[in-house]
Amino acid sequence: MAICSAHTTTSLHSPCTTVSNTGFRQKQVIFFTSNRRSGRRHGGARTFQVSCSVEKPVVIGLAADSGCGKSTFMRRLTSVFGGAAEPPKGGNPDSNTLISDTTTVICLDDYHSLDRTGRKEKGVTALDPRANNFDLMYEQVKAIKEGQTIEKPIYNHVTGLLDPPEVITPPKIFVIEGLHPMFDERVRDLLDFSIYLDISDDVKFAWKIQRDMAERGHSLESIKASIEARKPDFDAYIDPQKQYADAVIEVLPTQLIPDDNEGKVLRVKLIMKEGVKRFNPVYLFDEGSSITWVPCGRKLTCSYPGIKFAYGPDSYFGHEVSVLEMDGQFDRLDELIYVESHLSNLSTKFYGEVTQQMLKHADFPGSNNGTGLFQTIVGLKIRDLYEQIVAERAGAPAEAAKV
Repeated sequence: MAICSAHTTTSLHSPCTTVSNTGFRQKQVIFFTSNRRSGRRHGGARTFQVSCSVEKPVVIGLAADSGCGKSTFMRRLTSVFGGAAEPPKGGNPDSNTLISDTTTVICLDDYHSLDRTGRKEKGVTALDPRANNFDLMYEQVKAIKEGQTIEKPIYNHVTGLLDPPEVITPPKIFVIEGLHPMFDERVRDLLDFSIYLDISDDVKFAWKIQRDMAERGHSLESIKASIEARKPDFDAYIDPQKQYADAVIEVLPTQLIPDDNEGKVLRVKLIMKEGVKRFNPVYLFDEGSSITWVPCGRKLTCSYPGIKFAYGPDSYFGHEVSVLEMDGQFDRLDELIYVESHLSNLSTKFYGEVTQQMLKHADFPGSNNGTGLFQTIVGLKIRDLYEQIVAERAGAPAEAAKV
C-alpha cells in the first residue's frame, strides 16, 4: 500500500528521481516535467513532485513441528483480516505460499538447502540446521520487511525437489511459518510478533495414530519409529524456540478424564509474555489474579467430562507470563458467547466477535476446544498489533513535519 502526495514546483533543470529510506517506509520522490508555458513571470517548465511512501510489512513468525496445526492457525488468522488465503495465481501448483488481500504466508521449508535425496545421503533430517539456508532466509525476510520484492525458492513437498523460485511482493502482513522462524537470531529480530504451537508428546502421538493409521494405513510400529527418529532433532532445534515466543499455545492431555490416552479431549494453555510492546495479555475476570472457573450450568451446556478454565500469573523460561487455560470441549459453539463475556483484553471490534469467528469455522480442527479458541484470540491480538503499528507509522511523518 502506498501513501502519496503531490505538489508543483518550477524547475529549470532536467527531471530526476530520488529514493531514500525514512525509517518505517521506503519513500520515493519522483519529478516529472511539463514543457507547457505557465505564463508566470519566471517562466520555465512546471515540475510536479509526487511523494510516495510504501508501507513496510508487519512480520509474524509461527513455529511448530509438522502436523501440529500451523495450517489451521493460518486459515483462522487470514480470516480475521478478511478474505481467503489461496496459492499464487498462475504460479507453481505445488507452491507452499498462501496469499490473501492482506496477508502473505510463506513456509520456511522453502529454505531447505538439501532436497529429500540430499538429506538421505548426508543422513540429516529437515529439522537439522545443516539442511536449511538461514543466510538466504534472513536476507529475504529482511528485504520483504524493507518493502522489497524477492524471488523465493520453493521446496516441493510432492517430489522432494527444490523447484525454481517464485516472486513474492511485500504484503501488509508477512507471516513466516515452519520449523525454524525463531532459530536464527537475525531472523528472530525481524519479527514484530511470534507464536509457538507446543503439542505435548502424548497428544502428538495420539494425533499421529488417528491420522496415519486411519487415513494412511500405517502400522503402530512405523508411527512410533517415525516419531522417535525425529525426536532428537526436534528436542535440539525446534523445541527451544518456544522460549523466544511472545505467545505459546500449549496442548496437553486432559486432566478431567483419569488415564486418558485417546487425545480427543484436550487441556490447552495460552501462555502470554508480559511486557511485549503492543500486546496486552488476555485475562479472565480479574487481571493478575489466580482463578479457577467451571462455567457449566444454565448458560453453558457441558456433557462429560465438562469444561474447566484457569487463569493466573506464572514464570516461563525466566519471563513473567499470564496463562489462560481451558480443559474440555464445547457442546454448542453458540454458547461460547458466555465464556467470551468473562474474558477481557480480547482486542475484538464488537461484542461476540470471538464467538462469530469460531462459528464461522466450526468445521476447522479444534473448533470445539481451547486450540481453536486460543488461535482465534491470538489472531485478533495480531490484528490489533498490526493496527497499532500502522497508526504509529502514519503519525511518524506528521510529527517529523512539525519539527
